[in-house]
Amino acid sequence: MSTILTIGIAGGTGSGKTTITRRIMESFGGDVSVVNHDNYYKAHDELTYEERCKLNYDHPDAFENDLMIQHLRQLKAGKTVECPVYDYTIHNRSKETITIYPAKVIIVEGILILADKQLCDEMDIRVFVDTDADVRILRRIIRDVKKRERTLESVIDQYLTTVKPMHEAFVEPSKKNAHVIIPEGGQNQVALDMVITRIHKHLYGK
Repeated sequence: MSTILTIGIAGGTGSGKTTITRRIMESFGGDVSVVNHDNYYKAHDELTYEERCKLNYDHPDAFENDLMIQHLRQLKAGKTVECPVYDYTIHNRSKETITIYPAKVIIVEGILILADKQLCDEMDIRVFVDTDADVRILRRIIRDVKKRERTLESVIDQYLTTVKPMHEAFVEPSKKNAHVIIPEGGQNQVALDMVITRIHKHLYGK
């Protein structure tokens, strides 16, 4: 394949990473493939459901980054990969996979992708989406209660127990590894236009 542009989009929970990714995909369609860090949570078949519930999923060690890096390199080499699928209802990987095809632009999306140097080295452009904490927690509550069928109490407990402390320990410091910081996520049209213009130049040379 011709030169691949790899863009990392990081930021705290509910910051607007997915909105930016979706806008890019809407602009360039089949020229973009997306790899989500959330799908690379480590499998824990050896643990019971109760034991898996107690794991800290907001720590960098929760992810199988080596597999993700391997897949990114395969995509850059023009190869198709079978990405794992994480099932939040059982706190474990499902038996299914997602087929990801190589493309001229690869987006890597995830909260902690900029906290890993090897992952950072795979990205040509590193973006950090910076959104106020109160906005982020409200978005997370809506998402987890509606889409993941969790109770309000469990979402708040997890946020206070692991999400907030891990954000302060790992996510916020990873901002220094970004090339571009976008305040207010997908609502920042000026910054989004700049990213889209950079991708357009890569794809079409103008």
